[in-house]
Amino acid sequence: MPDTLKITLAQLNQSVGDLAGNAAGMLAARAKARSSDLIAFPELQLIGYPPEDLILKPALIERAQAELEKLAQATNDGGPAMLVGSVFIRDGALHNGVALLDQGKIAATRFKRELPNYGTFDEMRLFQPGPLPEPIIVRGTMIGVPICEDIWQPDVCRHLADFGAEIFVCINGSPYEIDKDTLRIDGVAKRRAVDTGLPLAYLNRVGGQDEIVFDGASFVVNGDGGLAVQMRDWEEQSVETRWTKTAQGWRCDRGEIAQLADHPEDIYCAMTMALRDYVDRNRFPGVVLGMSGGIDSAICAAIAADALGPERVWAVMLPSRFTSQESLDDAADCCKALGIRHDVIPIQPAVEGFDAMLADSFADKAVDITEENLQSRIRGVTLMALSNKFGHMLMTTGNKSEMSVGYATIYGDMAGGYNPIKDAYKMTVFAISKWRNQRRPKIGLGRDGVVIPENIIVKPPSAELRPDQKDSDSLPPYEVLDPILLGLVEHDKSVDQLVGEGFDKPTVTRIERLLHLAEYKRRQAPPGVKLGTRNFGRDRRYPITHAFRTA
Repeated sequence: MPDTLKITLAQLNQSVGDLAGNAAGMLAARAKARSSDLIAFPELQLIGYPPEDLILKPALIERAQAELEKLAQATNDGGPAMLVGSVFIRDGALHNGVALLDQGKIAATRFKRELPNYGTFDEMRLFQPGPLPEPIIVRGTMIGVPICEDIWQPDVCRHLADFGAEIFVCINGSPYEIDKDTLRIDGVAKRRAVDTGLPLAYLNRVGGQDEIVFDGASFVVNGDGGLAVQMRDWEEQSVETRWTKTAQGWRCDRGEIAQLADHPEDIYCAMTMALRDYVDRNRFPGVVLGMSGGIDSAICAAIAADALGPERVWAVMLPSRFTSQESLDDAADCCKALGIRHDVIPIQPAVEGFDAMLADSFADKAVDITEENLQSRIRGVTLMALSNKFGHMLMTTGNKSEMSVGYATIYGDMAGGYNPIKDAYKMTVFAISKWRNQRRPKIGLGRDGVVIPENIIVKPPSAELRPDQKDSDSLPPYEVLDPILLGLVEHDKSVDQLVGEGFDKPTVTRIERLLHLAEYKRRQAPPGVKLGTRNFGRDRRYPITHAFRTA
């Protein structure tokens, strides 16, 4: 029996539904891992994750099986075996599983036992759970292959250990969330390793898929809980890990221990990677956005420049008669600092046209929020016209604080294809703006140095839809609003609970009311990257019509 083993962990991106492309990427990684005994790939690497209801198409399942067989044939060259995540049908049931490909054939298959059905996951409606799996034999070594959620509960790893597993290789599709690195390593993987006394390789994918982004950050822990390998986050990477069999069992030799992105760089990288993959995979030449001179559009422009390169970002200032010279100057200065295209298209002719068109209908009505919203909708129509004419995706720029309380105009500034700050509260926007002026993200394609003028960060936020307007005219200060929203949205607290924590009851009651009233707007908002545990759309799913209030 061998007393050394080489396992390559291939932390790759993947494109949902691109079976041939994903297979080609795996073969390319295998070609670089010729000295390894085994190369492992993330969960559902062949078809992409999460596939959602695409997985229900019989044609996709048939083609996935055909691609898997081609991959198996490629292992007939005496090179490393492959662990490939894919979809399988057994006895009429659809399974999320993994196949061992070796010596020209599909040598073994194992199916995911624990199917997550919370937050972004709804695998129970797509897959059937597999039986408790047994280890597979790779080069004479018994390897357990739990799949993602299988290690979050103890049963699968205990069963594998009882049946002789010597090493765990866990393939994952684990989306990024704030502070999830610590949870994966300390809260889950080390616990399984120490419980069983077996080392565990945790392999995660990297890249964006609609609202979800995967940070990679794969690692290996030994049976004593010690960290042996830490791979990089936010980039593809293949690492050959070396294993030695001792009297106490297998241990992974110490390898690279990468420094993971600190906070808030992790948030910024999540936004950057998610936007990059969304734009590129949907084949947009670039993005266009409204540049107001405010902090939200400024940080979105910076994220876009870092995701795509400045040459693919087009910012348009759409001033009305309420737009200040300060905002015009700030928008221009920000675009210059970022190195992106900057155009100015005044909307006053269109405003006057709508005023004339609606004059008879509005004759006996006072000017109110309707006229404010018209300005926003004119801007939305103008930006969509540019998007249609030139092909750039329209990027929206509303933060989570605004999305929570409906401080946004549906069919106006909410119009667009993607929003990188949709799950970022306003105070987070301030934090990442200050951070970006100090450092460029490690995956960024934009410029170094200060890219958001200081005046944009420090001036009071305003929609500039009426004279001397400030956000604080309609909302509590963001220092107050955001903690209330954290309680209501992220933790489902009641009004009374928040009042007990020291918040003003009329204020909390009003914010809860606005939160529920804005649900219909959020249902029609573009997608945006998930950052926390309760993003709108994938995690937090409330009815539009309901009468329940906690106060």
